[in-house]
Amino acid sequence: MMLDKESALVEAILFLEAEPMDLKSICRISGLSKEVVLAVMEKIRNQYANEEHGIELIELGGGYLFSPKKEFWEVLKERYGKKQEGKLSRAALETLAIIAYSQPITRAEIENLRGVSADSMIKLLLSKNLIREVGKKDAPGRPVQYGTTKEFLKMFGLKSIADLPKLDEYEKERFELNG
Repeated sequence: MMLDKESALVEAILFLEAEPMDLKSICRISGLSKEVVLAVMEKIRNQYANEEHGIELIELGGGYLFSPKKEFWEVLKERYGKKQEGKLSRAALETLAIIAYSQPITRAEIENLRGVSADSMIKLLLSKNLIREVGKKDAPGRPVQYGTTKEFLKMFGLKSIADLPKLDEYEKERFELNG
């Protein structure tokens, strides 16, 4: 099984994504089975392992992405470190929008609105100082509630959260918690 076209497709998908892609997402986007994607990942990993390539396929937080090889990090970090820090994936932006418009909000409430797990996006947004813990909800288990930070306001050029663009009726319904 050569898997050349499949390998090229998965390589292109990983190249275009700013955040690690989990196996399920790669399968969904590529239309390939889990077994084929796993075989392709191994092929790509081996292909980039030799010295003629400056990047490698790594697994990070349950997802896959291309990263410069560790031996080049010192040389590259001054120029490229900050550039990559500012990039947010669509999933991260969606999670951030939900938090911004619905704050204070818990992880479970975010997941209810997004329909998928929010753990990795919350960790990412916390690490970028775009959100913070703002308290605990008065509910069983006292879940942590999240809100945006001054860094969030700075990134989007807002004076305050009140300066967020107004939502139309459809968007308002989307950000409302059901039950």
